[in-house]
Amino acid sequence: MTETVLLAYSGGLDTSCILLWLLEKGYDVVCLIADVGQDEDFEAARRKALKIGAKEVVVAQVKEDFVVNYIFPAVAMGLLYERRYLLGTSLARPCISAALVECAKQRGIRLISHGATGKGNDQVRFELSGYALLPDIQVIAPWRIDEFCQRFQGREDLLTYAQANGIEVEATPKAPWSMDANFMHISYESGVLENPNHVAPESLYKMTVGPSQWPDKPTILEVEFAKGLPVAVINATDKKRVTDPVAILDLLNRIGGQNGVGRIDIVENRFVGLKSRGVYETPGVKILFEAHLDLELVCLDREVLRLKSYLCDRMADFVYNGFWFSPEGVFARRCLEQSQEHVSGRVTMEIFKGVARPIARRAVRGLYNEELVSMNVHGGYTPASAGGFIEIHSIRLKEFSKAFGAFK
Repeated sequence: MTETVLLAYSGGLDTSCILLWLLEKGYDVVCLIADVGQDEDFEAARRKALKIGAKEVVVAQVKEDFVVNYIFPAVAMGLLYERRYLLGTSLARPCISAALVECAKQRGIRLISHGATGKGNDQVRFELSGYALLPDIQVIAPWRIDEFCQRFQGREDLLTYAQANGIEVEATPKAPWSMDANFMHISYESGVLENPNHVAPESLYKMTVGPSQWPDKPTILEVEFAKGLPVAVINATDKKRVTDPVAILDLLNRIGGQNGVGRIDIVENRFVGLKSRGVYETPGVKILFEAHLDLELVCLDREVLRLKSYLCDRMADFVYNGFWFSPEGVFARRCLEQSQEHVSGRVTMEIFKGVARPIARRAVRGLYNEELVSMNVHGGYTPASAGGFIEIHSIRLKEFSKAFGAFK
């Protein structure tokens, strides 16, 4: 009896070639395309997979799930990998994996496959998520199979294979970088980008415009949060209030993109031990991230904020490394969610010349006491008390200096 493989299919170069290769190996292949908000003709991708020989093509509509259960919680948690990367690809992987596992359960399939490279993070993310959600699943990872790797050294070999078999792909020998898109961001890597000293061409970017096209007038937005989660965006010009989660991110992606917000070009540490160069565009979430961080500083106790900073760094590692579905991931998420209990309010954002900048904020209930901090009235604060505060903190400094000499 012919075995059936469920392939996480994108319609791109790698998965299109892998689809044909799996068919050559004698498998029946069901393709799953996850709609996580990428700008793609899903019907064309479906027809393409069927033309190559797929037995069935399933399009999983998970864009809203991605926004509500992954992107917005990541904003509330303050996730930022290595202080710069907003985790757009990393967050999509558990969402896609959940859809893949659900499809496998419905069809009684126990073999899944993906196009993730053997050098990258996605193989880890897909497979760990799969094993966590369906422990008896089995994985076919072509980029880790000797026979496949001997036949295909890289993208140039795949391009040749695709052309020889009539598979249409966007990648070309002139622009062979790999692109991964979803509703949150677009990432670019490989090809000319593998040289970290090579400036990424302006033609690469699809979500944001470059400096020459930035408007000369700022856009003012108000972003509302309830318990850390974005719940509304108000445009200061027309006062239109958007509340649907997908519509919120769609609006912010458009405004951020028009103003060049959310571009980064970085070298990062992959979980498998390699360093890689990635170029990312994350316009809407960059606006949300900066607004949320600003509101947190009004609402969170100082020590809770510092403890949260540690936890969100750890959680960012968990997400990047593929442990969204893990005991430590669940524990950290619950702790971080608890920190957001009082993070509700509105932040006014100025979007201008590549920057998303908070310019005003108002909490529903916050820890900022205008009278207490005022330079015009004492407001219940006793200035003389600061002397004792300083004296206590100076003791260890004095003792260290006496014992070991003055600080230099």
